[in-house]
Amino acid sequence: MKATALLALLFCAAASAANYSARQAVVDTVDVVILADAARKTEVTILPSIGNMAYDFKVNGKSILDEPAGGLAKFKERPSFSGIPFLSPWANRLDQPSFYANGKKYIFNPGLGNVRGNGPMHGFLNTSNAWKVVESKADAKSAWVTSRLEFWKYPDMMAQFPFAHTIEMTYRLQDGVLQVETLLRNQSAEPMPVSIGFHPYFRLTDSKRDQWKVHVPVRDHWVVDGRKIPTGQIEPAGLPDPMLLQGRVFDDYYNNLIRGADGKAEFWVQGEKEKISVLFGPKYTVCVFYAPEGREYLCFEPMAAMTNALNMSQAGTYKDLQSIPPGGEWRESFWVRPSGF
Repeated sequence: MKATALLALLFCAAASAANYSARQAVVDTVDVVILADAARKTEVTILPSIGNMAYDFKVNGKSILDEPAGGLAKFKERPSFSGIPFLSPWANRLDQPSFYANGKKYIFNPGLGNVRGNGPMHGFLNTSNAWKVVESKADAKSAWVTSRLEFWKYPDMMAQFPFAHTIEMTYRLQDGVLQVETLLRNQSAEPMPVSIGFHPYFRLTDSKRDQWKVHVPVRDHWVVDGRKIPTGQIEPAGLPDPMLLQGRVFDDYYNNLIRGADGKAEFWVQGEKEKISVLFGPKYTVCVFYAPEGREYLCFEPMAAMTNALNMSQAGTYKDLQSIPPGGEWRESFWVRPSGF
């Protein structure tokens, strides 16, 4: 009996280990990493060479991320905002073609081509090919891939945001849940402001957008001007809970998130049976909720700071800008948990 029980235990362990996989491949000329959870019929496709973005997230063959038509080769030629793009070194809009840090003003050089316009948006890393895969593995508990971007090595990046740093991002698939962990290491001689974020595009397949219900656990709503720049005025969010999306359009900024005992704030969207929950770790203090009219997707965007935080902090209208001391680190995660697919 003991031998039989031991064999059964070893078989279960082997089956569990075989359940997860992390596979590097080339699809339509694009390098990808595919994380798989066979038991839950879940696959996540990462594009390290295109912004290290999560491009696809399938559950039972159904994609929960909005993705452009035409396949990867076309996307490589002309990347667009879809999937889960990473926004850095700042997320969302700035109110001028410059920013403040540590009391100093830094003016962008438009001639470099990586920062454009009088109100630059979303930094300049969302399609960067500077990411390098440093680990891609699976074990009995999860599958993961870690990629690194050594920002300090690129003069055109440092010219716009002169803080030497390294970014490491780990996508981990475990029990059908995707964790996205970001680690920033400040290698500069001054504190480095943290104003990064993500812009995930989620969709359901069992119902139309106007039938979706959402849970948005926030207390404060930031009033904006005509450029979508926060004015500094804050008002109660006052959102129904849950809230039907029909007749409602959002491109709004919220903070003072409502969190559980574990420090996470859980946002969700639900259709007839399908549901996507997005859990923000404690250092993601802001949510941009984007649900445009006539589009079959919505975005719960984890943000480390309010839109235009770099300049509002200097002006004294934003008090919560995080920073990393010289030689220090910043680490945080968010999680995507689908169910009912």
